[in-house]
Amino acid sequence: MASDPQNPAGRSMASDPRVWALLLAATLTIMSNATITPALPGLEASFADTPNAGLLTRLLVTAPSLLVAISAPCIGMASDRFGRRPLLLAGVALYAISGTAGALLPSLEGIFVSRLILGLGVALIMVTQSALVGDYFAAADRGRFMGWQMGATNLGGFVFIALAGWLAGISPRLPFLIYALGFAYLPFLWFALTEPDRSAKVSGGDPAEGHSDWPRIVAIISVMASLTLVLFYIVPTQIPFYLVSIGHPEPAASAQAMALLTITGGISAISFAAVRARLGNGLTPALGYVIIAAGFFALHQIQSMTGVRIGSLLIGLGLGYVMPTFIVSALTVAPERRRGAVSGTVTTALFLGQFLSPLVIQPLVDLYGYPTTFLIAAIVLLPMAALIAWLLGSVGSPRKGAS
Repeated sequence: MASDPQNPAGRSMASDPRVWALLLAATLTIMSNATITPALPGLEASFADTPNAGLLTRLLVTAPSLLVAISAPCIGMASDRFGRRPLLLAGVALYAISGTAGALLPSLEGIFVSRLILGLGVALIMVTQSALVGDYFAAADRGRFMGWQMGATNLGGFVFIALAGWLAGISPRLPFLIYALGFAYLPFLWFALTEPDRSAKVSGGDPAEGHSDWPRIVAIISVMASLTLVLFYIVPTQIPFYLVSIGHPEPAASAQAMALLTITGGISAISFAAVRARLGNGLTPALGYVIIAAGFFALHQIQSMTGVRIGSLLIGLGLGYVMPTFIVSALTVAPERRRGAVSGTVTTALFLGQFLSPLVIQPLVDLYGYPTTFLIAAIVLLPMAALIAWLLGSVGSPRKGAS
């Protein structure tokens, strides 16, 4: 790792305890929504007497995303003013308490409220964790770390969802106990993470003043991040129903698609830094968008389980080259004192896209059907590839002069 004020010894990233602490914090966020998915039918049956039980049960999945989208900008500004570390530790504690509460609360309404509080904990973790990446590491190492992070979260998501499925088979309340991992992580995070000295400049072409045009760049990145999540969430929200329509109603078919997506995404994310070193800031995510477009085109063209396998594999592979770009690029161009706010802005964009995906995509499915919707997604992704290549390819090294 390049030498920086927070790491004067220049130790390697793999031997830096801050790296492992931040990776552990990131794995908590991946299970905020999906962990309880296997338990939803059991929860709905358990609270069958509750008015609107079906709707409330489904809202348990999306409720955290809504709170993240709403609270992330304020948390980002607070972290710039009051510091990252205390807010991150508070977020992990809140996450563990509110997440496990679902195993004990006696009403569905109470569980719903706990999921909203969980979203606040997730926002605290995500925003401050991303800001600390910008504070701790020089620009050259951020891409490497974000690739590791996506690989870790994909692997963690695969393990957590599998464990949740097994626990849900015993009781629909047991998957909530997985959130207790936050309690186990807290001691290590307490000792490994330090509040950075943000008065110092990080080396590696990353001055504290940031890029002179950083607001425009961050705004475009945020819009692209949101639209990317709208399109990506076609897979988890629409593919299970598409599989039913082509004669594959078995849950194993959907699980196979998600497994391919997760595994290939993790593999490509780990190689993100190496690919970025060869192709550059702009061409790496552009390549990712082209690969994702190819995945959606495969879904359009091959209307069978084989097409779903190929499409999921390509979409996951491309996503690993796209997703790390958003936070890395935003943190690189932003002024040091605005990194918390910028992290909050991008986090909001990501979760807003996730929340809006069914609202945007379902009308297209109703109007045109699944194959044409997949084709529309592929077509939209191609100009996004050109835009990201132009935007980040023209940024170059950050320049002084921003305020």
